[in-house]
Amino acid sequence: MIFENIPEIRYAGPASKEPFSFKFYDPEKIVLGKPMREHLPFAMAWWHNLGAAGTDMFGSSTADKSFGAEPGTMEHARAKVDAGFEFMRKLGIKYFCFHDADLAPQAESLAETERRLDEIADYIAQKIDETGIKALWGTANLFGDPRYANGAGSSNSADVFCFAAAQVKKALDLTVRFGGRGYVFWGGREGYETLLNTDVGLEQENIAALMRMAVEYGRSIGFKGDFYIEPKPKEPMKHQYDFDAATAIGFLRRFGLDKDFKLNIEANHATLAGHTFQHELRIARESGMLGSIDANQGDMLLGWDTDEFPFDVYDTTMCMYEVLKAGGLTGGFNFDAKNRRPSYTPEDMFLGYILGMDSFALGLLKAAAIIEDGRIDGFVAARYASWREGVGKKIREGKATLPELADYARSLGKPAAPGSGRQEQLESILNSILFGM
Repeated sequence: MIFENIPEIRYAGPASKEPFSFKFYDPEKIVLGKPMREHLPFAMAWWHNLGAAGTDMFGSSTADKSFGAEPGTMEHARAKVDAGFEFMRKLGIKYFCFHDADLAPQAESLAETERRLDEIADYIAQKIDETGIKALWGTANLFGDPRYANGAGSSNSADVFCFAAAQVKKALDLTVRFGGRGYVFWGGREGYETLLNTDVGLEQENIAALMRMAVEYGRSIGFKGDFYIEPKPKEPMKHQYDFDAATAIGFLRRFGLDKDFKLNIEANHATLAGHTFQHELRIARESGMLGSIDANQGDMLLGWDTDEFPFDVYDTTMCMYEVLKAGGLTGGFNFDAKNRRPSYTPEDMFLGYILGMDSFALGLLKAAAIIEDGRIDGFVAARYASWREGVGKKIREGKATLPELADYARSLGKPAAPGSGRQEQLESILNSILFGM
């Protein structure tokens, strides 16, 4: 065992002061008719949890993620598998997410890299058979290698595009083998630094072509899950084509990909785009494209993707409100989060996940309470009542004409005020549900 000094993490209740216990995540607790574990299919992010060691642009690693093996070797790849499955088992997590590059070290040739991936996939498959833990989703790292300096699907080089296609094919093979529920495209370098050297139309058409080929291939090998776009406005490129949920949805519809794709919304990416987490979830939900969630948060004082473990219960509550209103996710909740650099021990790895899982469990409980309370939903319904009868109903049904509405407006004389939005009252209700005794 790699984490032999850390016990299995169990639910102990809100009053517990035991750090290695859940205070709110009770997997069997029934919430709105379903066990909490079904509402919250949590996943471990292979890259952060088993790879991120605290390195930043100002300092080297603080955490030891070698797990007893030499980094960069196949022995280390196997050690990460051992550590990851032990970690998930102790936390009761049933899923993991991965990039191809997370699983095995890249070789000099594509053929050797694929051989290494097949070797480690055999080992992961054994662990899946033993534990029942599966992939939530997989993806290809199409941003880390220097060949992708100008993008992957959006590259100016057809040769680079072909290399990206090979990676996507292999990552799809692995996702299917690991029982994945989804496959993600995060366009880390699908964007531009300046329009002076960029053919935007060609790049967007090529990105869509790569996605279309992925769908065709995925379906041909039996992949029945959703494909996802993960929106992000900037970083590492100055302007990325998948800027936010609305932009990504427009792209999918433009290229006829909306039947196979949904969105994987990340909290930290929402705030980088100048939106709230709930805004991005709502836009995706209203379009029928809310698929999966990267569960983290950013620091509003910092202008980059900090990938912190979530603790803001306002955010997790309003997130779970959207998820409940959507009827759940086809994907799940991937903790694309990493410990802060000074939190570098194996114990901190577990404490980060306990924080994140508890924060979303508490958010679920409070979101269910908002829905059961009914005052906020009732207010919204009453605010738009004029659209369910009379002229409003006629407009909604597409039966009204512009001259007809002009005549109706003249008959009104002075129209009535639209009514107060009662924002402060609704915020007070929210506080009373979150913090009332």
